[in-house]
Amino acid sequence: MENTINAVGSVAFLRGLLAPYRALTSRWTLTFELTKRDILGRYRGASFGLFWSLLSPFLTLLIYTFAFGFVFKSKWPHEVGGDHPYAIILYMGLIVHGFFSECLTRSPTLITNNSNLVKRVVFPLEILPWSIMLSALFHVGVNLMVFTVLLLALEHGLYLSMLWLPIVFLPLLPLTLGVCWFFASFGVYLRDINQITGVLSTAMLFVSSVMIPVNSLPPGYRVFFEINPLTFIIDQAREVALAGHAPNFVGLALYALGAFVFMYFGYAWFMLTRRGFADVL
Repeated sequence: MENTINAVGSVAFLRGLLAPYRALTSRWTLTFELTKRDILGRYRGASFGLFWSLLSPFLTLLIYTFAFGFVFKSKWPHEVGGDHPYAIILYMGLIVHGFFSECLTRSPTLITNNSNLVKRVVFPLEILPWSIMLSALFHVGVNLMVFTVLLLALEHGLYLSMLWLPIVFLPLLPLTLGVCWFFASFGVYLRDINQITGVLSTAMLFVSSVMIPVNSLPPGYRVFFEINPLTFIIDQAREVALAGHAPNFVGLALYALGAFVFMYFGYAWFMLTRRGFADVL
């Protein structure tokens, strides 16, 4: 009897452990269709269509490069990798921030914009954050293509260590999913959260290593940049893409551990609070 109880408990624990990944297992087709709809819907009606996914990163890069590279005369210190053009260094940081920012700012309206799905008892609402994260990941892939072309055009070569980039980005995915589940739930009960995420996204851009290396800051200010979860990923992405170094595997493993813990908390919170979505909407 005791063995049976233990076996049932183990199965229940395993099911709970794998629950957040059902979007990629038993519901992959639905997740894929939602992701495709999200990507194509963004450019539906536009004359250039999906070409905007390539054009937008270039335009964003031009704006930031002009503002910070020419107007404010920002320079990347040589001792921390400043031997590359500022535009390239900046762009890698913008790719990481853009991915996280897209998911963060869209999460609060994820459920409210799909209120018709809430009424369907059988629809798995928990897979909606997967669709926006995969959509944002598609744009990361496009941005990395643009980055590669830019790097070849300006420096006429690539580091083989760029192959580590997927490993560098990997720990950011569970963290982003956790954020999506938390804010998607908060957005149902507290509509003002949508205004907060925009400000939070901007703060995470400027209080990170996107535009300035943390090592060049006075010690008293570094802590604000270091607690930003994007700073470590941005620095590691630059290490493998621009410095030709292998990533910090120990740091990435610890980051991933914390990210997975946060993801499970986010998923548990979402599943606990989803029972009241229909009543609020």
